[in-house]
Amino acid sequence: MDFILLGFSDVPDLQGFLFGVFLIMYMIILMGNSLIIIITKVDPSLQTPMYFFLRNFSFLEICYVSVTVPRLLTDLYLWTQKRSISLFACATQMSFVLMLGNVECLLLTVMAYDRYIAICNPLHYPLVMNHKVCVQLVAACWITGVLVEVGQTCQIFSLPYCGSNQINHFFCDIPPLLSLACGDTFLNEMLVFTVAMLFVMIPFLLILGSYSKIISTILRLPSATGRTKAFSTCSSHVIIVAMFFGSAIITYLRPKSKHSFSTDKFLSLFYTIVTPMFNPMIYTLRNKDVMVALRKLLP
Repeated sequence: MDFILLGFSDVPDLQGFLFGVFLIMYMIILMGNSLIIIITKVDPSLQTPMYFFLRNFSFLEICYVSVTVPRLLTDLYLWTQKRSISLFACATQMSFVLMLGNVECLLLTVMAYDRYIAICNPLHYPLVMNHKVCVQLVAACWITGVLVEVGQTCQIFSLPYCGSNQINHFFCDIPPLLSLACGDTFLNEMLVFTVAMLFVMIPFLLILGSYSKIISTILRLPSATGRTKAFSTCSSHVIIVAMFFGSAIITYLRPKSKHSFSTDKFLSLFYTIVTPMFNPMIYTLRNKDVMVALRKLLP
C-alpha cells in the first residue's frame, strides 16, 4: 500500500548539507520566477507574445518544482525516519511530474515557433501571433499534457508490485518504479518510449528545425547590430532548451540496460531543479528589456 523513497539516503553524512542547498535553490526558483511573472505582467513594454510565453513558462516552473522539492526537503530533514509515500500520493506525484514535464516540452516548442515567426516572418508576426492565438497555444500545451499523462500514470500503476517497495529516487518516476514491478513490463516500456518520442524527441527536433531557419535568416541580415540583437533574443531560450531536453532525453530514451539509479537521480536534478533555478537568471541577465523593466520596478 506504500513505497519508500530512498532519495539521497546513500550519503547520510550529507543530509543536512543537501537540505540547505535544495532549500536555497527552491527559494531562488520561487522568488526568481515570481519576479519574472510580475515584471512581464505590469511593465507595458513587455506586453508582447514572447513575454506572454515567458510568463507562462515561469509559472509552469514554479508548479514543476513544487511537485517534487517540498517532499525532497521533508525527507532530507527527517532523514532518520521512514520515508514512506502512499500508493495514491506516489501516483499523484508521478502524474503531475510527467504532465508538467510534457507541458514544458510543448511550451518550449511554442516559444521557439514564436521566435521563428518574429525573425523569419516579421511582417506577418502581429497577425500570426495575436493574443488569441497565444492563449490557444498555451491552452493546447496544458490540455495535451494533462490528458496523455493521466492515462500513462494509470497504466503504470495497474502493474502488480509484489517485491521490494523501495524506490531508489527522490520522487516517483517511471524508470525506478518499472524496476519494482512484477512480470513482463515490455509493453509499458514501449509506451514510455512512445510518449517520450512524442513529447520530448519530436518537440526537440522541431525546435532544432526552427533554430536552423532562424540562424540562417539572422546570418543574412546586413547589419551587425541587427544580427547581435536577434541572437540575443534567442540565446536565453536555446540555453534552457539544451539543459532541459538534454537531461530528459538521456533519462527517458536511453536503453533499459544503460539505466543507473544514481545517474537517473543526477539527471533528474537538472530538469526538475537546476533548469527552473537558472531560468530567471538567464532570462534577466541576458535580456536588456527585462533588466530595464526590473530597474523600473525596484526602488
